[in-house]
Amino acid sequence: MRRRLGPAALVIAGALALAGCGGSDSGDSGSGSGSGKAELSAGSAYMPQPVSDDMAAGFLTVTNKGGAPDELTSVTSDIAGQVTVHETVDGAMQEVKSLKIPAGGRLELKSGGDHLMFEQLKSKPKEGQTVSVELHFAHSGPMKVEMPVKPATYTPTTGH
Repeated sequence: MRRRLGPAALVIAGALALAGCGGSDSGDSGSGSGSGKAELSAGSAYMPQPVSDDMAAGFLTVTNKGGAPDELTSVTSDIAGQVTVHETVDGAMQEVKSLKIPAGGRLELKSGGDHLMFEQLKSKPKEGQTVSVELHFAHSGPMKVEMPVKPATYTPTTGH
């Protein structure tokens, strides 16, 4: 299902384009054994403080040290009525059902690229707070991630 995004989404998209990607990979774990299954970890998570009252974006990196691919299929959070997964193609964002995480690779959700959209916010997160999200995958179990809220113009110091 495709929806047209209103002016607030365009403002958010513009603000996101100004931000970079990255951060410290504080959540990485795993032995890198190259097994026949996905071995997922998440890091570099953050949410720029929303500029809209009802929408926000989220970014993180999911690393797969395993020998099999997986897919991010959905995301849930108590802070939003729904969290949707978006890809960006030729500068246009669109909602997708899933994003692939290659074996031995990673999925980078970053400003100007693939990202999460928190819609129907129940409260507007403020800088310094932390938003809890749960990532759901096609083959691996769910993963909880803490996403710190950064300034709306935050640009990570380390890139991907």
